[in-house]
Amino acid sequence: MLILFDIDGTLLLTQGAGIAAMADAGRELFGEHFTVDGVEFSGRLDHVIFSDLVRRNRVNGGTAHHDRFRSAYHRHLGDRLTRNPTARLLPGVQELVDRLGQEPTVTLGLLTGNYPETGALKIRAAGMDPRGFTVNAWGCEGGSRRDLPALAMHRYARRNGGAISPDRVVIIGDTPHDIDCAKAHGCRSLGVATGAFSKEDLHRVGADLAVDDLSKTHDIVSWIMRDLT
Repeated sequence: MLILFDIDGTLLLTQGAGIAAMADAGRELFGEHFTVDGVEFSGRLDHVIFSDLVRRNRVNGGTAHHDRFRSAYHRHLGDRLTRNPTARLLPGVQELVDRLGQEPTVTLGLLTGNYPETGALKIRAAGMDPRGFTVNAWGCEGGSRRDLPALAMHRYARRNGGAISPDRVVIIGDTPHDIDCAKAHGCRSLGVATGAFSKEDLHRVGADLAVDDLSKTHDIVSWIMRDLT
């Protein structure tokens, strides 16, 4: 089995440090007028967010500045999380990851809108080792979130020497984007209402299971593992 976790709003919260660091990077590169207001962040890919930011701020050259922005964002995020350590794991996350990690048939991974370097930075800042997630699909690796499950399954097959059926993949996330990308590939989805969307919102868009948080370890592991061991 392959269990893919989103990061922000699912594994952890940074109390807005990521958005603030993007604003810091934009102001450094493009001037003090740079704003993140009016741009949607939740559940989206970082490079798509950047495209919206430069359009919103009418930056000359637009996406040609992406790599500079990505580097500055990483640096500012590290500074923020060091100076003001706001990153924290959400309820039940450590227990669930530890419990699933004990299952010999389970591979843990990430499916996230984050860049690899900033995603790993957030996970470390929250007190977890990102190396425990061995099959990952990052936000810079697709045009939309729907591109990421197939990439993760390809990496699983390469790592384990055989393909995995979509019904043996569970995507865990806190936004409709997570549910949508799972449904698009026939994967199972677990919606967790620890971000901007309620349990009812996540049910409404088709989550196979929606929970308030990940604290009911036994129940969640039982649901994930049923009929799939």
